Amino acid sequence: MKTDKDKALQMAKTARGQIENIIKMMEEDRYCVDISNQILAVTSLMRKTNSFILRQHMNSCLKDAFLKGNGDSYVDEMMMLLDKFSK
Repeated sequence: MKTDKDKALQMAKTARGQIENIIKMMEEDRYCVDISNQILAVTSLMRKTNSFILRQHMNSCLKDAFLKGNGDSYVDEMMMLLDKFSK
């Protein structure tokens, strides 16, 4: 079974492959709607990757910080990220 890091890395590498394909499609003057669909797919994958990484962060770093009594700064950090994520 893959570790969480391996899973996140594979997701990012898949997105990189999709981006390389988008560039190739643009260079080949492919149909704009096809290119746009690929852009939407990579955008969705990157959102999923980000959600996965943030979930792992909350399950490890954030949880550990609370157990050690210094979780408040991590909550502030997570709130800043969630504000960016929602835009």
